[in-house]
Amino acid sequence: MDVTDLVQPKAIIPSLKASSKKQVLQELARKASEVSGADQREIFDVLLERERLGTTGVGHGIAIPHGKLPKLERIYGVFARMDQPIAFDAIDDEPVDLIFLLLAPEGAGADHLKALARVSRLLRDRSVCTKLRGCESADAIYALFGEAAASHAA
Repeated sequence: MDVTDLVQPKAIIPSLKASSKKQVLQELARKASEVSGADQREIFDVLLERERLGTTGVGHGIAIPHGKLPKLERIYGVFARMDQPIAFDAIDDEPVDLIFLLLAPEGAGADHLKALARVSRLLRDRSVCTKLRGCESADAIYALFGEAAASHAA
């Protein structure tokens, strides 16, 4: 499973404008609802619930919010590059500007964990993050995910 299997160009927000973590999660839920067909409010509630357990801000300007929904058929990803970094309660207290949302079916178990690991591995690559921060369009970001997946598979 590559990152390009999780996120499509229409699920990429190349310049998200938001001023708070809550607002970011609302925008991600809206976009995730568009691409998955799941209820926007349900998605938002699942994301908030997950954040209450502990932040998904993993450090170095990256957050990977995630959750499970009963009605999903497969795992969906939404990627956003922030217009301006925002406070996200990240583990290193640094603001976040790259956010990769993952939503999985309730019974996804190992597949959900594999998807999280794949996204985490990709976003740990500093050169990939630097390039993502320089991308201006959804297509450029998607192309970079494809290149990165190919080089990480090698």
